[in-house]
Amino acid sequence: MLEHLPQWIGALMRNVRAGHAKLAIVQPELTITGVHIDLSSPAFPDGGRLPERFTADGAGVSPPLVWNGVPPGTRSLALIVEDPDAPAPNPLVHAIVCGIPPGERRLAEGAIRADGGGDASGGDIGRNSAFGEGWLPPDPPAGHGSHDYIFQLFALADVPLFRRHPGRSALLNAMEGKVLAAGLLVGTYSRGEAAMTGGGKAVPRAVARHG
Repeated sequence: MLEHLPQWIGALMRNVRAGHAKLAIVQPELTITGVHIDLSSPAFPDGGRLPERFTADGAGVSPPLVWNGVPPGTRSLALIVEDPDAPAPNPLVHAIVCGIPPGERRLAEGAIRADGGGDASGGDIGRNSAFGEGWLPPDPPAGHGSHDYIFQLFALADVPLFRRHPGRSALLNAMEGKVLAAGLLVGTYSRGEAAMTGGGKAVPRAVARHG
């Protein structure tokens, strides 16, 4: 979406960012408890740079994810991936997956892709900020600095049902009052500057306590 912006424009917008305070996981209406899901990826460390194959500069497939610590009483899991560093009023949504079975403990590489109308159990791949179904590969503007890509996994006490391919607002509304636990994983990516191999920017305290 933003990869074609000239580097000088990206540099001018370096301080224009949606903000981590607008991430789904810190919205007060979700009333998330202190229960923590251990969310990670075998492809990159927490706070580390996303390998190119998961971005618009590579194959653009979704990364593999694994998790543990899902609490008793969970009836489904939901995942949302957001970029709070996007030069936009709100974080860009890179993926939504809802209706993940409570016993599932992984998403394979490339699993977040268009699935048509979902499946009979209510599972569905939602809409990203490009209004497409599936994984929106990271493509930050050159010169804009490092972007955080925040993978947020929620354990829910219900199985929200949607007509088709929910967007961010529909997912957050459906999760209100039903979140039992949450997990968080941060990947970073940038263009037009030296690759960062360590952790990205510090995650705000309100986010860090959940992940």
